[in-house]
Amino acid sequence: MLKSPKFIVTVIVIVAMALLPLGVGGYVLGLLTLAYYYGVISMAWDLLFGFAGEVNFGPTFLVGTGAYAAAMLNFYAGWSIPACLGCAGLAAVVSGLILAIPALRLSGPYFGLVTLVAVLILQNIIVLFAGITGGEIGLSVPDVLAIDPVTNYWYALGFMVISGALLCGYAYSPVGLILQATGQDAVEASALGFNVTKHKLAAFCVSALFSGLAGGMLIFYLRTVSVGTVVDLTIAVQVIIAAVLGGRRTIVGAAIGSIFLIGAGEILRPLGQLSTFVVSAVALAVILFFPGGFLSLLQRREGAQ
Repeated sequence: MLKSPKFIVTVIVIVAMALLPLGVGGYVLGLLTLAYYYGVISMAWDLLFGFAGEVNFGPTFLVGTGAYAAAMLNFYAGWSIPACLGCAGLAAVVSGLILAIPALRLSGPYFGLVTLVAVLILQNIIVLFAGITGGEIGLSVPDVLAIDPVTNYWYALGFMVISGALLCGYAYSPVGLILQATGQDAVEASALGFNVTKHKLAAFCVSALFSGLAGGMLIFYLRTVSVGTVVDLTIAVQVIIAAVLGGRRTIVGAAIGSIFLIGAGEILRPLGQLSTFVVSAVALAVILFFPGGFLSLLQRREGAQ
């Protein structure tokens, strides 16, 4: 693996990204920092959809649960950032288990509908308990990861690289191969003796852990938590589109898709409302004509050469 061209290219790209602060300003670094955090959320979503075959229409339920858990512990109890992040991941896993145990018994689109409803319920809970959560205005977070944009950038990049490595390791391990089998044909996998529900539940927990951690890291970067930053359905749509754009069942492609969406949206900002149309049109064209995403295009070029 260490001698494979893909691994060497990946290392070169990571090194280039780490050295990027030497050549760009704080504004660009801020955009990329956000893209990296959303990239982790997209990668976690791709694990569940691309490998387990379960469509989660509400990834922001897990992100929001972790984010609000970390924010309230930091705001009300004064807990340190590492402790809050640990609780963010734990809260996302626990809430994910509560949601997934009954939902995974459903088949077809019903699992996706359950996850979508969970986001709406979380939004209502945040508004109803506005005295604690800050409601629609949000809640300010006392602590911050770093003030320097370069340090924040390296935090986000390191988090994305480590998360991507762990998620890829899980996805392409023997357990991950079983997960792929259950996602492609659950009946046949069950006939071979695999516990389909157990493996999908494990994948959901792993996805929830990284989603919750990403939510916690994100709010300590933004220094605020609100429905619009971590629970909004628009964010969920962007996460899903990013994973599909980059390449389903690749993990890494989800991060590429996130960087593309945020970068393209910023480059086309002078177009105003038209920028959203252009980005959406490009995303739709890629999904329709290249279902494998950006990575499939790169693989085709490598095969042609």
